[in-house]
Amino acid sequence: MLPDLTIVIGGAASGKSDYAERLVREASDQRLYIATAQAWDDEMRAKIQAHQNARAADGWRTVETPMDPANALTAMATDEVALLDCATMWLTNQILSEGDLDAAKRALFEGLSQAPGRVVIVTNEVGAGIVPENALARRFREAQGLLNRDLAERAGLVVTVIAGLPLVLKGTLP
Repeated sequence: MLPDLTIVIGGAASGKSDYAERLVREASDQRLYIATAQAWDDEMRAKIQAHQNARAADGWRTVETPMDPANALTAMATDEVALLDCATMWLTNQILSEGDLDAAKRALFEGLSQAPGRVVIVTNEVGAGIVPENALARRFREAQGLLNRDLAERAGLVVTVIAGLPLVLKGTLP
């Protein structure tokens, strides 16, 4: 059985979302998809639409919440398993909005602590590359690293995915 909080982390296009979806599908027929992406251009709109169609055909209940996933987490049913995809897009939205990032993180973690069901969070590992050349990118990389560390500390299971292959960093797979 999945623990209350599972983190699936990996690089871009590593297969982490597919793996996280599989974990949730195997854990429950009652699945909640908490989507944090925003459509900034036509390519992203098309990608979001394709994901929405695929989830609807597979029995997912979807909540689109780019800024405030905590409300969706606390409102989920006890028999649901939620997939928050992804913490990286949520963080991007927070930084670009220039709001209070610390307050937003506190709200997210409060929502996680009050979620009545199990939660799987997808997040990107961004610290394995070169040091970014601009201040915004460096701020994002630092914030993402801190968020990932905070999430991993709270999680019962942390899995990294590389080239589609899962590797358990913490806990035990169900």
